[in-house]
Amino acid sequence: MLVLFLVWFYFSLPNVLFNKPTSYILEDKNGILLNATITSDGQWRFPYNEKVPTKFIACITTFEDKRFFYHPGVDPIAFGRAVMKNIKGKGNTQGGSTISMQVIRIAQQNNRNIWNKIKESILAVRLECRYSKKSILALYASNAPFGGNVVGLDAAAWRYYGTSPDKLSWGQMATLAVLPNAPSLVHPGKNRDALLRKRNSLLDKLQAEKNISQQDCELAKLEPLPGVPLPLPQNSTHLFQRIKKESKEPVTKVATTIDNALQKNVAAILQQHQSVLKGNGINNACALVLDVETGNALAYVGNISDRNNKEMESDVDVIGARRSPGSALKPVLYAAMLSDGLLLPHSLIADVPMQIGDYAPKNFDLGYDGAVPAANALARSLNIPALKMLQQYKYQRFYETLKQCGITTLNRSAENYGLSLVLGGCEVTMWDMAGLYASMARTLNHQTANKGISNPKDFHPPNYLKQTSNLKPSTLNLPLDATSIYFTFQAMKEVMRPGEEGLWQQFSSSQTIAWKTGTSFGFRDGWAVGVTPKYVVCVWVGNTDGEGRPDLVGIKTAAPILFDIFRLLPTGSLNGGQTSWFQRPLYNFSYVPVCRQSGYRANMDCDVTDTLFMPPNAVKAPLCPYHRMINVDITGTYRVNANCESPSSMQHKSWFVLSPAMEFYFKQKSADYKPLPPFKPGCELSDAGKSIEIIYPIPEAKIYVPLEINGERGKTIFSATHRKSSSKIFWSMDDNFLATTQHFHQVAVSPSVGKHVITLVDENGVSVSRGFEIVEKEK
Repeated sequence: MLVLFLVWFYFSLPNVLFNKPTSYILEDKNGILLNATITSDGQWRFPYNEKVPTKFIACITTFEDKRFFYHPGVDPIAFGRAVMKNIKGKGNTQGGSTISMQVIRIAQQNNRNIWNKIKESILAVRLECRYSKKSILALYASNAPFGGNVVGLDAAAWRYYGTSPDKLSWGQMATLAVLPNAPSLVHPGKNRDALLRKRNSLLDKLQAEKNISQQDCELAKLEPLPGVPLPLPQNSTHLFQRIKKESKEPVTKVATTIDNALQKNVAAILQQHQSVLKGNGINNACALVLDVETGNALAYVGNISDRNNKEMESDVDVIGARRSPGSALKPVLYAAMLSDGLLLPHSLIADVPMQIGDYAPKNFDLGYDGAVPAANALARSLNIPALKMLQQYKYQRFYETLKQCGITTLNRSAENYGLSLVLGGCEVTMWDMAGLYASMARTLNHQTANKGISNPKDFHPPNYLKQTSNLKPSTLNLPLDATSIYFTFQAMKEVMRPGEEGLWQQFSSSQTIAWKTGTSFGFRDGWAVGVTPKYVVCVWVGNTDGEGRPDLVGIKTAAPILFDIFRLLPTGSLNGGQTSWFQRPLYNFSYVPVCRQSGYRANMDCDVTDTLFMPPNAVKAPLCPYHRMINVDITGTYRVNANCESPSSMQHKSWFVLSPAMEFYFKQKSADYKPLPPFKPGCELSDAGKSIEIIYPIPEAKIYVPLEINGERGKTIFSATHRKSSSKIFWSMDDNFLATTQHFHQVAVSPSVGKHVITLVDENGVSVSRGFEIVEKEK
């Protein structure tokens, strides 16, 4: 018989005491509650928490079971006293249940009668055999009822006081400790006098047992009782939904890397700016803040908060949505070309009208510089130089580079994207983009420790889970070296900031930030991404339904938010150093002679050169294509050659020479540019073929000429340039003479629909022709 009892006793306690559903909760990096959902059975029941505050242990053992740490699950003294008091019928009925017995009763949902009490006593002893006292207290604190639909100490602390249990005062903890004793009779919504008496009585006992001082006791009694239950925090709704969607484990308590204070402040900044932007029909915005060293997300605000207006679509998590990046990926192309030695930081890039099939790209300001240093083109986000660079780098390589750098959303072929990759013709997520820039900054931060050897582990996606480590690298073949990244960030920090931030260099307290904006086609997306050695901030503004709005451009909408967020972040330097900017690489670089005018690797004709710190592959960069030797007369006024001037009367000079089209625009922006001298009368034009160039129409252009108000077809303006501005140019189209121009070479023509050829001839008989097509309907 004894054996059977022992066998029953051993197996009497189920392996899992509590199997009811728990609330899905999200915590920040410090354990602060970010989000919580109610359970499927309508309860606020938080997951099991093994950590029980010492104040609660003191309160609950004093109130319910003062010999808890000394009895084996049943307290004979308390049980006997309860029996005697109940027999005498004096005062309230007492049960004599220990905390261990109450754990069993809560787990099995037993009614209160003598038979269940006996069973609970036996199982309480079995409970003590399996669990430590600390674990039993944790089971009780996690599952005890606290009034209404609140179960467990954690849920009660947040519902009644809006904070975690470990931050409760003695008065608050004493209030919660008395609730499980009679949760249906006494809770903060009713019977407040009874609740107050019970709390104060417990405080007196705590003071009597020297758990608190008399002063603390008196102060605790002055604390008010909680009122209406508080709503639980909903500070990271979009990350909450993302984690629930991506989670592969059946856990309902998730610790994240989010900083709760920063999260709330970033959300407030977004709400503040969106309240202004919505006047222009711009309804949505999101922001992401990453820690560079770890890639951890410190703030994840996936959209504005406006649940009452469904038209705002604030439930959409834009951080994980695919959107056009506009120009936000141009820095990656710049860094990749520097890494490959195809470019030097200040190499001149052509900035003249161009045509790609039916597409005629333009810069945002609709102007042209003729030629612009690559770093300046990046800082100003010029489209045509970026396309010229991509034509050289090849879009197929750039497609692979973006994938290697962590862009995971390029689901179409490289041919499908083409050159539009660098202008926002692809789809990216903010998550990937911010991770890419964080990886670039991390690679640069680690360049000294890695002795200049790029470590693939530095390129990895962002992370939002606190315990995650050893993230999988985005690539094993890094396309970017640290020195090239350094020059890229140097160019990005020169981007003109909006508003008052434009004077940032005048103030010593200003942060140095490498940043870039992006605006998608049709003004649908406004981007801003900023990088420092410690943080990456990425901001998007737009409409989740893709509706474009006037002035929805990155510099006007997203950039102000970006700098407001950076003001929230500490400005201290990395590793306690003296500077808050990236250290210039100490390894894996080169010193290269660079042409001062063109920014290219100097050729033998470059007259002014500087030996400069450069990326390692700069030694392979192209030589300067713009300097060449010319012959001028003794006065230096005219170009000459051996046919008209004796060698003894010639001077050999190095001259900076752009193509006629580049020169046409470049000299308008650069007053110190010196065109080639004219040829001396009687000298033969040895390079006549380069003296005249058609600027518009672009080769094989397809042109639509709209109808005027009177119904007649309007005119299109053709333009050209000549090295000698005073020269006359004779214009003809399809062998029919059109006009003669001098100094200012433009003509207005009204061609018929169809293909045509325009021909230009100068006074020396030099000619150039170009085909174009007038289309009936704009394509």
